[in-house]
Amino acid sequence: MIEISINGQTVAAKEGDTVLKTARAHGIPIPYLCFHPALKPSGACRLCGVETGRASGKKVVMLSCILKVKPGLEIRTESDLVTAHRQKAFDRLLSMAPDSVRIRELAEKFNVPVVPKPDGCIRCRLCVRVCNDIIGARAIAMIKTETGSHVGPGDGTCIGCGTCANLCPTQFITVKDQDNVRTVSIGDKVLSRLPLVRCEACGRQYATAQFLAHVDDNTGDHIHAAGIGHHFCPSCTKMMSRRARTENAHLRK
Repeated sequence: MIEISINGQTVAAKEGDTVLKTARAHGIPIPYLCFHPALKPSGACRLCGVETGRASGKKVVMLSCILKVKPGLEIRTESDLVTAHRQKAFDRLLSMAPDSVRIRELAEKFNVPVVPKPDGCIRCRLCVRVCNDIIGARAIAMIKTETGSHVGPGDGTCIGCGTCANLCPTQFITVKDQDNVRTVSIGDKVLSRLPLVRCEACGRQYATAQFLAHVDDNTGDHIHAAGIGHHFCPSCTKMMSRRARTENAHLRK
């Protein structure tokens, strides 16, 4: 047996063993994913880096699954060098497996900040711009957090028009009509749940009362506003418009 130092603590190690095996034997935590005791270590995941070097020498990070113990070896499993190394290793792994729960839980266990989990939003801001500049509801905004900006509820109130979902290039925003209710969601978070209104002609549920009120407020006085005082779905509105044009054509003859 030989003696080495881990985090300032002298521990016994079996000659020929690795630093990782020795640390595990003494209950000293070091992160790893690709190591298995039945296989020859490869250092593929790079997570098990530790700082080594004498007090008077240069400190370097080496992979503990490969580094063999030797008398007087000094190891630190926590340091600025180790933290920087681990962060690069975790980010590299997450670039290949961004949805891996195991990798993210391991990073959290060792207090390593990593790249946020992708949510399907490309931050193009089309939804924010159309809701603010065209619809005028101001129901969606870019919200700044510690992990960056993301799409969320704005200062206004969603009217359930669905324009944001129609423009979203990745379908991150969705609209679902079910059980007489329209649900608008941003990812897995609900932005609004609003009851649907029936078309007075065909009976189909086609829009929210909030959206129809918004349309009335903005087009009610327009000379071409169809169905003033009534609520008709787009299909029935077109049908009535064609019928009106046909009747007017007959009257002019």
